[in-house]
Amino acid sequence: MILTMIVSAPLLAVGGVVMAVRQDAHLSLLLAVSMPLMLLAVALLMSRTIPYFHKMQGQIDRLNQILREQITGLRVIRAFVRDTSERARFAVANDTLTDTALHTGRLMAAMIPMAVLVMQWSTIALVWFAAARIGAGTMQIGSLVAFLAYIAQILMSVMMAALLFAILPRALVCARRVEEVLSTPSSVAEPPSPKALTQDPPESVPAARAVNGRIGRGLQFKGVGFRYPGAAAPALHDITLRIEPGQTVAVIGATGSGKSTLLSLVPRLFDVTSGSVCVDGIDVRELSLQALWGAIGLVPQQAYLFTGTIASNLRFGRPDATEAELWQALDVAQATHFVKTLPQGLLTPVAQGGGNFSGGQRQRLTIARALVVKPHLFLFDDSFSALDYATEARLREALRPLMKDTAMLLVGQRISSLRHADAIVVLDGGGVIGTGTHAVLLQTCAAYRAIVESQHATVELV
Repeated sequence: MILTMIVSAPLLAVGGVVMAVRQDAHLSLLLAVSMPLMLLAVALLMSRTIPYFHKMQGQIDRLNQILREQITGLRVIRAFVRDTSERARFAVANDTLTDTALHTGRLMAAMIPMAVLVMQWSTIALVWFAAARIGAGTMQIGSLVAFLAYIAQILMSVMMAALLFAILPRALVCARRVEEVLSTPSSVAEPPSPKALTQDPPESVPAARAVNGRIGRGLQFKGVGFRYPGAAAPALHDITLRIEPGQTVAVIGATGSGKSTLLSLVPRLFDVTSGSVCVDGIDVRELSLQALWGAIGLVPQQAYLFTGTIASNLRFGRPDATEAELWQALDVAQATHFVKTLPQGLLTPVAQGGGNFSGGQRQRLTIARALVVKPHLFLFDDSFSALDYATEARLREALRPLMKDTAMLLVGQRISSLRHADAIVVLDGGGVIGTGTHAVLLQTCAAYRAIVESQHATVELV
């Protein structure tokens, strides 16, 4: 529309004005009155409609939000018999949007009639003044006809511009909203002079860390604190922790104690507000984002799969992974059996979010996806919660050989998932209240012992 209207309409208008002035300069003075009137009218209408369009976009967002909630939470709505109230909520938002749209539409509907009215008045005035000159013999009828043709050309260009101006206010509002998103700087930015992870172990790293040609990466939290924007209290404070390659450290605590937040600081999903998180002694804020993310295998709390196939999801972090590597990762993740029972195997389609798989199957596939990357750091965020105890035990046993040169940070709630870790960190209120092995914490940390007892794990107390 920009090419066909914004370019052609001014050319037609300017060409018509030039030809009209060449035909009769005196009659062309009428254009000096009509064109400013037209521009003034358009400016007034746009100044009135742009605020309404801005308001309408917010109301469209609200309507979409309600509709999305109702579709997603349909079962909850039915279970609590909230159909009537949800219909009423949607009706209120819809009626508000309708009223605004009708008011805006009435304003915009005046655009084209107003343009036609101004130009027709100009035509009447032209014929009126030209008639006297024709009667006096100073102007030919052919000149009047030509002048009217130029006026019609100018009218058509103004009509085209009016059509464009009818949609321009809404386009401006939408463009501003998009521009706000695009111009918002990321809170996690690439460092100006990024450092790379060393190919050789640094002096502080024992040579034994290099196993099977791969170099282990240590992970360290130094006085880490984090506060969410606008929060009254910090989510984490004074967290000091070190995880060596080949070591597994588990984090446990009550809901809201900051476990997932602590794990999110490693791949820089958030940046610390105090202290530092280091990989091989290098602050993650000084590392290249690609280098950092390439060294991490993250299994999030919510097991999410992308539309495609099982193979495309497993290759999400390593597009060049071979089929043998995919099956090896599935075998470790205890997913080989159910994938082989599928008619299409690795080529089985995956619905959006992995909706065509159970929670346990999605969780095992996300674990396999992280294993395919062959990372130096493993981050598990309550990643065994959907697995039965037997499957979880087999998975932990299969993971053990892969952890010889890999640091693993494991967040969880089930004692059975964490008790075999080299060290367990107990969080409460964003701070560390206990550190040690399972046996030590049972004796020294009341909060940990309470968690164990709440899970009725009497065997754990022995």
